[in-house]
Amino acid sequence: MGTACRQKQAPWLFAAALALAAMAVPLAAGMPLAQRHESRHEIDQLEDEWRDAILTSNIKALDSLLAFDYMAVTPSGTLQSRDEAIENLRTGRVHFTRLTVTDRKVRFYGTTAVVTSLANVQATTPDGQVSGNYRYTRVYVRNAQGAWKIVSFEASRVREPGPHKHSELH
Repeated sequence: MGTACRQKQAPWLFAAALALAAMAVPLAAGMPLAQRHESRHEIDQLEDEWRDAILTSNIKALDSLLAFDYMAVTPSGTLQSRDEAIENLRTGRVHFTRLTVTDRKVRFYGTTAVVTSLANVQATTPDGQVSGNYRYTRVYVRNAQGAWKIVSFEASRVREPGPHKHSELH
C-alpha cells in the first residue's frame, strides 16, 4: 500500500477509533447515576424485606424474594436450595430472634447486584443456639420482568480475636 493511500485512510481510521472509544465509555462507567441510585434504593428495600421476612418467618415474603434456582452456602459450608430455605423457616427449624445488619455495600454489574454486609445474629438451629457476627454476600439478578431476585447467598462467621483451633481455615 502506498504512502498516499495510507494518508487518506489515516483520518478515517482515527475517526473510527475515536467513535469506538466514545461508545465504550458508557459501558465502562456502568449504569447512569439516576438509574444506579434508583436500583440502590430498590436493593436496600429488598434487603430490609429479607431481614423482616427472616425475623417474622414470613414465608410469602421470602418466597417472592428468592429466585427459583436460588442456592445458598451456609456458614457451615452446606448448600441450601430455595425450597430448603423456605421449609426451614416455615417449620421453625431455623428461627432468628436478632438480625442486625450493618456495613452494607451494594455494587452493580449490569443486571446483577452484589450486596455485602455484616450481620449480628441470634438464632436457634437444629444444632442449638447460634449468635455472633457473620459477613455475608447476597447476589440479586434483575429478571426478564424487571424484578430483582436473590439468586445466591453465602455467610461466614467472623472470627473473634484470640486463640483459634489449628483446624480452622484461615
